[in-house]
Amino acid sequence: MNKRLIATVIGCACLTLATAAEARTSYDGSWDLLFVTQRGSCDSTYNFSVNINDGIVTHPNLVKFTGHVGRSGAVHASVTVHDKYASGSGKLTGDAGRGSWSGHAAGGRCSGYWTAQRTG
Repeated sequence: MNKRLIATVIGCACLTLATAAEARTSYDGSWDLLFVTQRGSCDSTYNFSVNINDGIVTHPNLVKFTGHVGRSGAVHASVTVHDKYASGSGKLTGDAGRGSWSGHAAGGRCSGYWTAQRTG
């Protein structure tokens, strides 16, 4: 009886993992981001692209980058590059998005807004 229970639990776990791996969100794809500095001494704008896959936001060249998009489109992300750090949040709707960010660079604090456009 215990072997059958263990086999059932393992089977269910494998099925759950396979279903989660196949999950897709309506925000999956490539996105172009524009960050605009409104306060502080950071560069006035930053542009780069990210990819969203299963709600996880990634950038191929940024090792210390984490981001997540919820089913509602709520976005939370942060990035660290050398001595610079930024985090932000906002919302994606359809093929566009907008939010705010704050961080620090060269010992000074910065903040502003970001916009996003789906490219693929």
